[in-house]
Amino acid sequence: MAVTVRPVCEAVGAEISGVDLRRLSDQDFAMIERAWTQHSMILLRGQQLSDDDLLAFSRRFGELDPPPNQERGRISPPGYPDVYVVSNVLDAQGDPIGALGAGEAVWHTDMSYLDTPPDASMLYSLEIPENGGNTWFCGMQAACAALPADLAKRIEGRRVKHDGTYNSGGYLRKGVTPTDDPMAAPGAWHPAILRHPGNGRATLYLGRRRNSYIEGYSREDSDALLEALWAHATEARFIYQHVWKLGDLVMWDNRSTMHRRDPFDGTARRIMHRTQIKGTTRPVAFAA
Repeated sequence: MAVTVRPVCEAVGAEISGVDLRRLSDQDFAMIERAWTQHSMILLRGQQLSDDDLLAFSRRFGELDPPPNQERGRISPPGYPDVYVVSNVLDAQGDPIGALGAGEAVWHTDMSYLDTPPDASMLYSLEIPENGGNTWFCGMQAACAALPADLAKRIEGRRVKHDGTYNSGGYLRKGVTPTDDPMAAPGAWHPAILRHPGNGRATLYLGRRRNSYIEGYSREDSDALLEALWAHATEARFIYQHVWKLGDLVMWDNRSTMHRRDPFDGTARRIMHRTQIKGTTRPVAFAA
């Protein structure tokens, strides 16, 4: 069966068909890697992966990062420390087997609060609810290319503070002191517009909204500018909504996308396994 790549929308994402990730040739992997670099997010449906299969595919892209520190710390399947469980399911003792529950997860970029954030994340569906829990992706290269000139000028050469206090579900990370002051919050400073190391394109890099701050402005002016940037970046023309099916594997580039999740019925089961590709370089500012 021939491998095909079909864009899912103009701004971000492509579906790749004709591939079994358990039996992947070097030629097919090269095509997948090119599609990921070009489209920032790729979708492969109908996969039947064990955790070993998921790890083997993930490692073809590079060294793996450990799971993020979430509200219950780092939760992985036994024997698989590089796999991160995203789930609302409770175990026999009533404790969550994973993180992020069943609520909404706001727009964010994975672990951008690190000096060298992960290059990519993968999410593989094992159990899904009948409705809800859709994942939305935002193409930040398309958003950057369409950035109004006045907004682009106001962030030219500036950095943004990326917060590590709360995760995308709004939960306080384990062991972190709560704060709503961006100056006191743990995190990293990154260019507002970075150069993608894989394709050289300019990409808007916002991370997440809470406790964010643009250097060189008053808190009030920074907040107003951030609101304008977020309103632009999350316009419908830059967004793809993914409705999950069993066996879906989605991989996204953390340097050129943001993503969020819809809430779902907390009594329904949702189990996803996630891996992360370790960052190869710190974000570098784009210079025209």
